[in-house]
Amino acid sequence: RCIRDRLWGGEAQAVRKSTPKRQATVSMAERAVWRAQSWVGLSSLRTVSTTVNDDCSGLTQLAYRKPGLSVIPERTLPGENGVKAIYRKAGELGTLRETPRVGDMVFFRDTHDRNKDGRLNDGLTHIGIVERVGKDGTVTFVHRAGGGVKRGRFNLARPDERKDEKGRVLNDWLRRRDRRNRGYLAGELVAGFASVDERWKSPAPVVAAAKVKRR
Repeated sequence: RCIRDRLWGGEAQAVRKSTPKRQATVSMAERAVWRAQSWVGLSSLRTVSTTVNDDCSGLTQLAYRKPGLSVIPERTLPGENGVKAIYRKAGELGTLRETPRVGDMVFFRDTHDRNKDGRLNDGLTHIGIVERVGKDGTVTFVHRAGGGVKRGRFNLARPDERKDEKGRVLNDWLRRRDRRNRGYLAGELVAGFASVDERWKSPAPVVAAAKVKRR
């Protein structure tokens, strides 16, 4: 297949980790993290696939994609962006979480002025994938943002602090300062988490039994 439609990272690493005796079992979370890690540094998702939008929700769709599973609901609501649609589906499936785990989706609110009114009232506007949860609570996540696919950090215990006492970064900037608002750190804008598991799979289509004609 054309290299533009390949999902890099997950499958290749899964093969390398497998043994001749038994195929390694790779969870959806592990595969999503491997894929996202392999895309860090790309300026565009177009080199990975042209089947999704080149934005944060597109990266999330690609990271978790597998036959019979999509993080985007079949139908979106009027005025609903990709991030809100994914969050709504997570809520309907009962997979929303308040604490992060590796491989979870992380949602952010008000990361940009979507409705152009200068206020922080835009709701869910950004999404990423949790890559690592440090012992000090600092979370590393992968996301598609301005400039390409990159890593970011946030700390929910110290959401409004840029660095700790040793100068280590706790939170990266996620919303730029403008004429009406100060800049905001990632930890200040976290809106929740969601895990992706078997509940996200679409039900198998029901095949109607063929009627046999009697002579």
